[in-house]
Parts: sequence; structure tokens; C-alpha cells
Amino acid sequence: MADIVIETKRLVLRKPDESDAALQYRLLNTPTVMEHLGGPKELHEIEAKHAKSMAWFAKLGFGFMMMVEKSSGELVGHAGMKLVDNPLAPNQGDYEIGWLVREDRWRMGYAYEAMRAVVDWAFSSIGAPHLVALTCERNAPSWRLMEKLGMQRDLSLEFDDPAYAPQDNPTIQYKLTREQWKAAQ
Repeated sequence: MADIVIETKRLVLRKPDESDAALQYRLLNTPTVMEHLGGPKELHEIEAKHAKSMAWFAKLGFGFMMMVEKSSGELVGHAGMKLVDNPLAPNQGDYEIGWLVREDRWRMGYAYEAMRAVVDWAFSSIGAPHLVALTCERNAPSWRLMEKLGMQRDLSLEFDDPAYAPQDNPTIQYKLTREQWKAAQ
């Protein structure tokens, strides 16, 4: 498999390529999976996100990666890191981690497995001083995973985003420093 960035016990995280947008559109772009992310996206929106991630890898050495299940070779999600680029966020430019897992692979520990590896990669290979993750209060599985990773909610980083439904505001952020991560290992 080309462009492998991270490998875990059950997953391969690899750089995206142009053909992945259609695959993500088909497998990950469901109302349930996208519920707290503004709903399903149009294919051109996913293609734009993939192009942005590929550009980030080329320029910065990181981005969001395709999460492939080793046992089946199937796409089961995506995970990775980017820079906070929401113009409403008070911390633009911070290192932001995130993930998305296919609904039929929920509650299998894939998000946690992938994100432990991403956090380690971010601190050890990329040199991020701290990481943030964004979600909404209604998305309890997401912020619970952030807490499981050792992240702590930072109330000073919350902001309202009119691109999301009122029930998904404010956008909340969790934060983890390199020192906190090392101390927990």
C-alpha cells in the first residue's frame, strides 16, 4: 500500500489520493456519521477537502489520512491532523486532530487506536507543542474519546459557528500538551 504514514495493530493510515474522495463519499458520508459535522457533503466538497489534505502533506508533512482496516483492506474511516483554519476559532493555526469512522465499524476501538497513533506521531515526528480537537457538546462519543486520550476541555477556546445547527453550538475544544502526553505514557 503506497504512502503509508502510520501503522497500528489493526489499521493502516495512509496519505489520501484523488480516488479516495469518491470512496469516502460512498462509505463515510452518511447522515449518521456526519450528524455533528454539518450533515452529508456533496462530492465536490469532499474532493476539495482531499485536495487540501494532499497539499498539506506536500507542504507541511501532515494532514488527514485514510484509515484502512488491515484484515479486510477496506476503508473504515479517516484520521489525522491539520491546522485549525476555522476563521471563527480563537486559536487559528493550532495543530488540530480529528477522525471519522464508518458506522458499521463503530464501537470497535478503531478511532481510539488510530488517534493514539496520530497523537504520538504529532508529538514525536511532527513536533507539535500541543494538540486540540473540536466537537460539540452533543457529540459525547467524540469528547469522551478526547478525554480518553488525556485531553482536557478548554473553555477559553469555545466559539459559535453559524455553519452548524444551533444544537451543535458552541464548538468546544479539548487540548493536550506534549508534556501531558509524555507523562501519561
